[in-house]
Amino acid sequence: MRVAAIDCGTNSIRLLIADVHDGSLVDVHREMRVVRLGAGVDATGLLGQEALERTFAAVDDYAELIRSHGAATVRFVATSATRDAGNRDVFVAGIRERLGVEPEVVSGAEEAALSFAGAASVLPDMDGTSVLVVDLGGGSTEFVLGSGDGVQAALSTDMGCVRFTERHLRSDPPSAAEIAAAEAEIHAHLDTVLDVVPLGAAQQLVGVAGSITTITAQALGLAAYDPARIHGAAVDAARIEAACTELLAMTRTERAALGFMHPGRVDVIGAGALIWRTIVARLGTLTGGRVDGATSSEHDILDGIALGINP
Repeated sequence: MRVAAIDCGTNSIRLLIADVHDGSLVDVHREMRVVRLGAGVDATGLLGQEALERTFAAVDDYAELIRSHGAATVRFVATSATRDAGNRDVFVAGIRERLGVEPEVVSGAEEAALSFAGAASVLPDMDGTSVLVVDLGGGSTEFVLGSGDGVQAALSTDMGCVRFTERHLRSDPPSAAEIAAAEAEIHAHLDTVLDVVPLGAAQQLVGVAGSITTITAQALGLAAYDPARIHGAAVDAARIEAACTELLAMTRTERAALGFMHPGRVDVIGAGALIWRTIVARLGTLTGGRVDGATSSEHDILDGIALGINP
């Protein structure tokens, strides 16, 4: 069965057209566009007209790709920015008109479960291993602890690279005071996560989504973005800290010059790096050093959306 899955987040909208065989996916077409749907949502509570137009233009193109590749079923999932928007009905109507399907504006818990399903689909045998999957997005970050038996605990937080750039990191590069304020809020979110998700029980950390894979590219010293090298790359905590600190200290011009940097991430990767650096360090402390780094996965919520399609 050929299916099409669309993940519409705060920063990007992504399409996966794949053939489903015995619970696994074979990619036919996969692409991502940065449309910044959530620009300003943290401050205004509304999706902006220009952001809507950018997103609808991408969906028009995706609709044509879906038709040309003959996908029988389409599933459209929207996450943090749309959840928070007071005018999301305008967005929902626009997607329905263009794709002929009802977009799902999923809860944070649903987003977390989909992220885990996508990441776990390509992980080696997890029986007996507690894996923490962290999906660091534009508007939210999901923390999902699970094993081969499925999700054990999960929480979605209002902490993401776009939201924190707009809220805290306004200088270029960010000032020490801005970084300190952002770090304090990150730790406050992690305190809330600990009330729900026993982070200290994790035996392995897996990071998904564009901020983390971009940080991994920096840690690996890649000249260009290479999904084959990034996917499954295990990076120790010291290298993650160094890569995050380097990206955070760069100007936007310096980040833009990096061969692996997507133009749509240049202005927000600093916040993503700060969030990821803090999470990895905190998890190392909580696990007594048992988890001393992270593995990156190119498979995430988008794969989870596709795998969850019912014929």
